[in-house]
Amino acid sequence: MKYSQTITLKNGADCILRNGTANDAEAALAVFLSTHQQTDNLLTYPDENQTTVEDEAQYLKDKTLSHNEIEIVAEVAGKIVGTAGISEVGSCYKLRHRAEFGIGIDREYWGLGIGSAMLSACIDCAKKAGYSQLELNVVSDNHSAIAMYKKAGFVEFGRNPKGFRSRVNGYQELVYMRLDLE
Repeated sequence: MKYSQTITLKNGADCILRNGTANDAEAALAVFLSTHQQTDNLLTYPDENQTTVEDEAQYLKDKTLSHNEIEIVAEVAGKIVGTAGISEVGSCYKLRHRAEFGIGIDREYWGLGIGSAMLSACIDCAKKAGYSQLELNVVSDNHSAIAMYKKAGFVEFGRNPKGFRSRVNGYQELVYMRLDLE
């Protein structure tokens, strides 16, 4: 799936949102690892990642060629500073109406509007791909992310009090959220 848009950030800088390509593999993997180092709100720790640059290149190529999945990169002044994407929950009939959303942005670029713009882009892509529901999980104390998701129309549909087991904070409650795309 392809996507491209240029937005103006709150600091006046331009940010290009576009589908990641195989040529972005090294930079996309680096931002993935750094974002997972910068916050305890994401699924994995950097040392758990076994993805190589070649694996990332193939992943980005597959997402670009996909009709129903995408990985979008945020590029500021030639530097990839974040990634976001949608993935199918499953390909069988009972699941193919559902997509999952994930996002990671370098801490230096938080608060500039990149997250909201990437979320909006992924919502647009999910609609174009024919999904009727977009889903995500978010750590319950990640108040700014929850506010962003609610502003976009996501609603909570459940919680898991032991959803993550953090190396730093013990158990973390996960909030399950969904957006009706129909």
